Order: sequence, then structure tokens, then C-alpha cells
Amino acid sequence: MYSKTYIHHEYNLLNPLVGISNLARVQKQFIIMLADIFCVLFSIWLGFSLRLDEWHIFDAKQFLLLLIALLVTIPIFIRFGLYKAVIRYVGVKALWAVLQAVTIAVLIWGVIAISFDFQIPRSVPLIIWLVLVMLISGSRILARSFFIALENRAAKKTGQKNIYIYGAGKAGTQLAKALESDSNLQVIGFIDDDKTLHDKHVLGLKVNSFQSIKKQLGDKCTDIDEILLATPSASHAHRSKIIRNLEPFSVQVRTLPGLSELAQGKINIDAVKEIDIADLLGRETVQPNKALLNANIKDKAVLVTGAGGSIGSELCRQIINLQPKRLVLLELSELALYQIEKELLGLLLDKQDITIFPVLGSVVDQKRVERVCNSFGIQTIYHAAAYKHVPMVEKNISAGIQNNIFGTLHCAKAAIAAKVETFVLISTDKAVRPTNTMGATKRFAELILQGLSHTDKQHNTRFTMVRFGNVLGSSGSVIPLFKEQIRNGDVVTVTDPEIIRYFMTIPEASQLVIQAGAMGKGGDVFVLDMGGAIKILDLAKRMIRLSGYEVKNKDNPDGDIEIAITGLRPGEKLYEELLIGDDVSKTDHQRIMRAQEEVIPWVNLDDFMGEMKIALRAENGAELRIILQKAIGGFEPQCEVVDILYDR
Repeated sequence: MYSKTYIHHEYNLLNPLVGISNLARVQKQFIIMLADIFCVLFSIWLGFSLRLDEWHIFDAKQFLLLLIALLVTIPIFIRFGLYKAVIRYVGVKALWAVLQAVTIAVLIWGVIAISFDFQIPRSVPLIIWLVLVMLISGSRILARSFFIALENRAAKKTGQKNIYIYGAGKAGTQLAKALESDSNLQVIGFIDDDKTLHDKHVLGLKVNSFQSIKKQLGDKCTDIDEILLATPSASHAHRSKIIRNLEPFSVQVRTLPGLSELAQGKINIDAVKEIDIADLLGRETVQPNKALLNANIKDKAVLVTGAGGSIGSELCRQIINLQPKRLVLLELSELALYQIEKELLGLLLDKQDITIFPVLGSVVDQKRVERVCNSFGIQTIYHAAAYKHVPMVEKNISAGIQNNIFGTLHCAKAAIAAKVETFVLISTDKAVRPTNTMGATKRFAELILQGLSHTDKQHNTRFTMVRFGNVLGSSGSVIPLFKEQIRNGDVVTVTDPEIIRYFMTIPEASQLVIQAGAMGKGGDVFVLDMGGAIKILDLAKRMIRLSGYEVKNKDNPDGDIEIAITGLRPGEKLYEELLIGDDVSKTDHQRIMRAQEEVIPWVNLDDFMGEMKIALRAENGAELRIILQKAIGGFEPQCEVVDILYDR
């Protein structure tokens, strides 16, 4: 890495070229052409001098050879585009064009010289070719270096970032090449775990071991601004290890996308993104069972409720790839429905045999849901529509009950009436011993499906529930909030220093839902082995450091971003659980478990729902809370009734 003293002197040397860099393009092309004319004349003189072993002086006849050389060479250079290439972006293709142009020009010149008996030694054209190739290509490489140095000089004045690339493989080298044209980012070296590459040079940049730059990273005056991870083929566990190693140094870390983007040739600066929070989970993502994925979708008519939401939209993306006969999107939000339909149609360019039907409507409207099921011959329903933001539902208890409880009831009855084969409910870990209205409504929704499955039934619809923890990146998730706060330089807010959560990715959650539906026998509750819980405070600290900042606290008052403890929100609890009891059994998927839990008889559930209807009509939020407590064992609200519409 250059010292600041060296860079200062380098800029002084470059000052005379600043004026050239500011010339118009036509003027620059004219200067390059003049330089090429000099190179052609010099190479011919040098060719004769070397061959004759003396400083050659041209006679009158040989001056004609010089004129012929220019008349032949310059038009050929123009034809091969040597004056169209932008010097600062000269690469292998441009140098190949130089080689071709020089070869043809010298060959034609040599044939003319020999044919018209200019009496030149036969080895002279070969010497001229060698010299001219070196001069023409070398001049462009040298000019490119000067222009890049000039750009770097300007960039230094405007805050150029020094970059290390973690990974010196194919992706890393492609990224380094792409960054050559970005004046705001300067690659100063590679980091790699492969010991055979250590201390070697790739693209002129040294490959370092992580240990060798730890001291440099730990220096508060370090010139390292950012590290780009270029390890798309690495496992989540390996990437997580790399991130943990980088975390203490408060250097911004960004990453390239995965192998699929690599295969599509998308390695450029635009492909670099923020660190994938999934890499912070410390575990491998749960791999799906393809047979289970296909069971309820391939060649079937599928309905997704809440299709425009975080989980619903990812479900739709996964379903499209599994070749359903048709996919029906039911969504209350017009904008969300438009957006997911537009995205899915873009994914269908090579799947013309799949049709998508967007339907505006509410899950509370049983007749509309039933009509949708009958009209499209629905065989599988994924019920993702729900109000799930804990504080918001706590302030709107009646709306939460209408949507989460009666919406599920009406969809389930519509499925039975339309003879739907499989109905899968997306539930939550907050339904286990709930402390808030949202969790209580989702547990009641589970009880409805269990009740319909275990009562003396006259239907063949299989009802299944899938329960999982927090989903990374979903609406209402803490991750987008932290990202926004860090990006804006705001205080990062954590509700409690001891709060912990289980996390999974949106694709994982969606695949779990699909697979669980295939394993359900009726009334099943499935949960995912999600690994260890993550402390939210630790997650906030890691995100701050990996964004290139330091945590500001009493031990580090000069830090960048402070973490504030705001206190638990209404209905929020420190620890989430996935199981109500300990009675679980294995399934066909090693990371998915089936929970055996207490079921409330349908007649009792029906009575509770009758009471809820009366309380809803009376706009009595307190009574709704009491009914939920009677119906759901273990529901211990952590706040008073705060329905902002009914309880004023």
C-alpha cells in the first residue's frame, strides 16, 4: 500500500497530464494518432539500425518507405478501432486489436517494400513488428496507468475508499477487474484462507492471510475502509466464521451474491450488496426435500392468501418454480397484489404453461374465498394472510381477531365447501404461551384447524399448521429497522438487553410451509429445528461493526452509533418458544418436527367464537381479551387493553 508521502510526489509527477485528461475526445484521439505516427517512424528507423548494426540514415528512396508505412498503418489502426477505445479502460481485447492491426500493417508494408525492390533486409519487417507491438501496446498501457492515477488522485480528494477483497478466486478476481473502472474504490489487496496463495500476487495485488492483516485492521488509523466478501461458493457456516473474524474490527463488510448470479456473469460493482444477515445465523440453511416440495403443488391449482406479504410473496416465488397448474393470488392490498403479480409474470417467461390469477379480496369474506376455490378448482391453500405486528395488533384488538381468527375460520370453511385437498396455516412461535393479542389470535387459529380436523367431520380437507420464529427481512422484522437506523446514523433501539429470538430466512420459512403441507395428516403442528436463539443486543452490535462503525458506549465514548434500551413493547416477551409441550415426533424431514398438543373440542371453540361475535358487535375490547384468556391456556397478557378505537 502506498504511503501518503509517495502519493503526494506521485501527484506532482502527474500534474502535467491533468490538462491532457481534460481535453475533448477528438483532441485526445489526435494526440494518440501523433504518438502512433512517431512510434511507426521510430520502429522503422530502429529496425534498420539494429539489423545493420549502425545508426541508420535514410536516403531519399527510403524516405518514401516511411511515407508508405504511414499511409498503410494509420488507416489500418483506424479500421481496427484503435482510436475508439477509451484509454483508461484498455483491456485484453484492445491489446489483441493492437496485435492484429500491427501484424497486418507490417505485413502489407513488408510486401510492398520487397515487391518494389526497396532493397531492405528480409529480417527488418520482423524487427519492426516486434518493436511496434511493444511501442503501440506499451504506450496505451502506460497512458491507462496515468489516467487511472489521475482519477485516483481526484478520488482521494473526495474520499476514495481502500478495499480488500476476501477471496482471491474467480469471483474475487472478476470483482477486482470490475472495480478498476470505479474511481471511488481502490482495491489494495486480497485476503484468502488458502495457504498456497499467501504472499503471492494476483492481478498485481498481494494475497494476504487473515492473520497477517489483523494488526492493520485493528489500528484505529488504518487505511482499510471496506472488505468485500467474494466467496459465493462458501457454506453459510464458513461465511459466518469469516464474518465473526471481521466483526471486532469495525470495518464495513459487503458481499457478492451467490453462485447463480456468478453463473449469469453478474460480477460487477452493482452486484455487491450489504452483508447477508443470514450469514450471522451461525448455521446452515435447512435444505428442502424435493419430493415433499412437489407433493401438493406440481400440476395442481394453488391458492395463496396474503400473497403480497413477506411470506406470501416468497411462497408464490417458490410455488412458481415447482410447476403448479395455476396459481391464484388473494390479497387485500391492491398495490401489493399488483407488485407480486408483476414480479411473478417476469418469472414466467420460460413457463408458459402456468397461469396466474390475481384476486382482490379479504379472507374474512367467506363467500368470495369459496367462489375463488370453486372457480379455479383449488386443491391446495397456503393461508398466509394475517395481521402479525405485535404492537399494532395490541392497539387494534378487534381487527386482529376479525382477520386472524375469523379470517382463518372463513377460509377453512370455504376450503371444506369447495373440497380443497390441503389447507396449510402459517403460524408463529408467538402462539406458544402467548403474551400478546397477536400470538393469542394465531393460537386460536391453530385451535380452529385442529378442531375441524378432530371433530366428527364430513370432509376430506387436511388441515396443517406450520410454526416458526422470526423471519429475516420480513415486514416488521427487527433487521430492516436496524439497517435503517445504522444507515441514517441514528441510535439503534433494542427493547431489552436480554431479549432473544430464533431466526430463519424467508426462503427457509416458505419451503417449510410447503413441505409441512405434504406431511400433514390432519390437525398437525409442525416446527423447524432453528438452531440456537440469538440475543438481539449482540445482533445489533454485530450489524453496527460490520457496517464499518464502532458502538458508542461508556467504554468507548468516541464510538459512532449508540444502542438505546427502550423497554419491552406491549405484549412482547423476552423468550419465544416453538413448542407448548415436550411431546414431539420425527417426520420425513430431519429438521422438521411434529408437535402433539392439546386440542379443544369444536363445540367449545364454537361457543367462544359466538361470544367473540357478540363482543365485536358491542365494540368491547376488554371482553374480547377475557374470552381469549378463557379459550387459550397460558395466555398471560403483559399490558392493559389498548384498542385505540373501542377503548377510549
